[in-house]
Amino acid sequence: MQAWIIPAFGLDKLACEERSDPVPGPDEVLVRVRAVSLNYRDLLIAKGQYNPRMSLPRVPCSDAAGEVVAVGNKVHSLMPGDLVAGCFFQNWDEGPITDAAGKSALGGDIDGVLAELVVFREWGVVPVPSHLSYEEAATLPCAAVTAWNALTNGFNPAGKTVLVQGTGGVSIFALQFAKALGATVLATSSSDEKLAKALALGADAGVNYKSTPDWDKWAKQQSDGGVDLVVEVGGAGTLDKSVKAIKPGGRIALIGVLAGGTAFNPLPLMMKSGTVQGIFVGSRTMFTAMNRFLADKQLHPTIDRKFPFADAPAAFRHLDAAGHFGKVVIQFPETPV
Repeated sequence: MQAWIIPAFGLDKLACEERSDPVPGPDEVLVRVRAVSLNYRDLLIAKGQYNPRMSLPRVPCSDAAGEVVAVGNKVHSLMPGDLVAGCFFQNWDEGPITDAAGKSALGGDIDGVLAELVVFREWGVVPVPSHLSYEEAATLPCAAVTAWNALTNGFNPAGKTVLVQGTGGVSIFALQFAKALGATVLATSSSDEKLAKALALGADAGVNYKSTPDWDKWAKQQSDGGVDLVVEVGGAGTLDKSVKAIKPGGRIALIGVLAGGTAFNPLPLMMKSGTVQGIFVGSRTMFTAMNRFLADKQLHPTIDRKFPFADAPAAFRHLDAAGHFGKVVIQFPETPV
């Protein structure tokens, strides 16, 4: 089989190599990958900015969908031909995250999924809704589960106001989920064109944070004094404004580090009795609950662009250019090469 690897850090170092076909163990499944989607984490890993001490070479990427082609003799929940997506964390089935679960993220401490064949734990995959294509299913494991966790873990979006930052994978999933769950959604972006797309997708209002740098004031005006939840993907660089944007008792789902920055003053958060909840993707149980919701609402992920497997580095460069709206996907050939 063929697999893309990171032999040394840098997008220009990505290399495709021939490897032996993996064989599933007794409680494992072998999946022929049909599509992979990229996350910002994958970009940081390839550049060496996520974990500079990571052992190399490493197969990158955490998100894939494909077809089960073989199962171990102790596997009873799956059979060849099943369409599945891999879980971001191979060892986080349910409940709170543990240290062991945190070390089982694909494409980080262990090899990822940018390969024609991948072995997963039996419980390290989930069946995906039948209305989704391979490419759509591949967008779910990280970005979609992260957005679902942010919106549903200890929070009920119905009748609430949710602010999503930007138009990347997590934010667009959060927009779609929040609207389907009955929330009013406000969106920020640096692009008027992307804001128009977000409004067409269901956002109730949008603001360009470059032309309106005080977007926190705008959010309060739009929500009669403050939003209930901010899906915070900027990190330290936007956290201060997110705190200003929430209502008293509001909530911030802290997900990303896109905006950089280091300083944060916790006093305004305290004065609002606000909550900051760290969101690190989610468990298999969350994934399956989200898939039931996707099937019930017949929701489709938003895909920005698709790249062929042979040109995977171009997909990384496209994500790095930050012009995408939704998810960037790598398609595998119908017939393995």
